[in-house]
Amino acid sequence: MKNLSTEQAAEYLKSIGVRVSRKTLEAWRCYGRGPAYHKVGNRVFYRTPDLDKLADGQRVETIDSRG
Repeated sequence: MKNLSTEQAAEYLKSIGVRVSRKTLEAWRCYGRGPAYHKVGNRVFYRTPDLDKLADGQRVETIDSRG
């Protein structure tokens, strides 16, 4: 399990197909939304399993209407 800064978390999400900016992650924290995060002093960290969970929630499965 890896701890990522906000900037690293945004890059990680982008690498797995979820386009979320650093500013969006910061805004979500202010509003109590988005992935879980951990705060140590004034530093914020995201864990990759929490980011993966966010990505899984973004996935949409379609049903083949032809069959």
